[in-house]
Amino acid sequence: MDFGFTTAAYVVAAVLFILSLGGLSGQESAKRAVWYGIVGMALAVFATLIGPGSGLWILSVILIAGGGILGYMVATKVQMTEMPQLVAAMHSLVGLAAVFVGYNAHFEVSRVLGMDPATHDTLRGFAAVVAHKAPVEINILRVELFLGVFIGAVTFTGSVIAYGKLAGKVTSAATKLPGGHILNAAAAGLSVLCLVWYFNTGGFLPLFLMTIFSLFIGYHLIMGIGGADMPVVVSMLNSYSGWAAAAIGFSLGNDLLIVVGALVGSSGAILSYIMCKAMNRSFVSVILGGFGGTSGPAMEVEGEQVAIDVDGVASALEEADSVIIVPGYGMAVAQAQQNVAELTRKLRGQGKEVRFAIHPVAGRLPGHMNVLLAEAKVPYDIVLEMDEINEDFPDTDVVIVIGSNDIVNPAAQDDPNSPIAGMPVLEVWKAKQVFVSKRGQGTGYSGIENPLFYKDNTRMYYGDAKDSIGALLNKLG
Repeated sequence: MDFGFTTAAYVVAAVLFILSLGGLSGQESAKRAVWYGIVGMALAVFATLIGPGSGLWILSVILIAGGGILGYMVATKVQMTEMPQLVAAMHSLVGLAAVFVGYNAHFEVSRVLGMDPATHDTLRGFAAVVAHKAPVEINILRVELFLGVFIGAVTFTGSVIAYGKLAGKVTSAATKLPGGHILNAAAAGLSVLCLVWYFNTGGFLPLFLMTIFSLFIGYHLIMGIGGADMPVVVSMLNSYSGWAAAAIGFSLGNDLLIVVGALVGSSGAILSYIMCKAMNRSFVSVILGGFGGTSGPAMEVEGEQVAIDVDGVASALEEADSVIIVPGYGMAVAQAQQNVAELTRKLRGQGKEVRFAIHPVAGRLPGHMNVLLAEAKVPYDIVLEMDEINEDFPDTDVVIVIGSNDIVNPAAQDDPNSPIAGMPVLEVWKAKQVFVSKRGQGTGYSGIENPLFYKDNTRMYYGDAKDSIGALLNKLG
């Protein structure tokens, strides 16, 4: 009965997860989708606790309660600006869990195979499943857990490095050790040899050596990816964590882990591909750690940045009929979304057309800007994607760029040697006037100079975005 209930609960949980994933595709349905996911996970945990192989109730409850408390504490303290690095940190935990579960499965298989077959009937849970497997099935199981550990280890160190880059604790520049991609290829080749060794012997040493190699691959792979590609990296690591979970699901014979892992893995891979296409990046190039690169020096930027004060920006907005706001990570850092929303309401109240232009990789996480604007209660219908609004810039009176750099950089079109060459960008420089709200004259997260800041129709509105927009609100009637 327990097994039947667990199976049925897993099916219901899988359906809820699918509904949750589908609902997250729209802002209006996202809140309901999150609840689908919460209920599905609660049901899955409960069914697992009372299902076959359950035990150690006190320890299980303590660990679940401890994890819940830690999760609550993190959720209440983390700012929206820190969400990208939080997601990367969560991916690292999934990868580490896959490694631990794979190791545990290895030790359990070795224990069962070393026992007297006459005692197999006394085994429970995963050990009982292993005891009834044929030699061919044992070999398949070894391959499954080997792959789970490999993907998990790559995900773990890769996510840790991604967290460091996003949090500013590790340089955002693409960095490789001497030998570059040859080191990654060598580590991958040695891992394959370890797989053959492990398949034939079932010993712990090849599994352990492969773990070392895969930890290095994860580290070196993500270190070799620059800041401009970090949104894709976060999505890619999400995919890796899903495949790690699916591989461990096969090892444990857990259908729900397989389904959920496949959902996460495939959706993350699809999102990564979509983002690479939006950035005109090679998907294979990004996942291989930035393989390839530019062929010459970047174009020199001439001229100077011209500053403007709050009165000048306010005067331009008073005279404008159409305004487009381009938010970026700087808006998130300054937590300026509420002031930006109030500016929008005030301008619309004066009869002006105000819209938002969102680049697919704005911020450091897919959908980062959409979430911030939704939090500030900006109407969904005026928040438009790049493809929907890019042709409207030539007919726009004023564009306000808030903390963006790469996504409005004309070098992507004009400089074939730029690190972002060929990347589709928001063509804000085609508007009549452009005001860039920026802390200073720095090059931004990816370290790429932006010729937009030097154009004749661009003025730099320096200062913290929250304070700058707040001052602007006081000037507008």
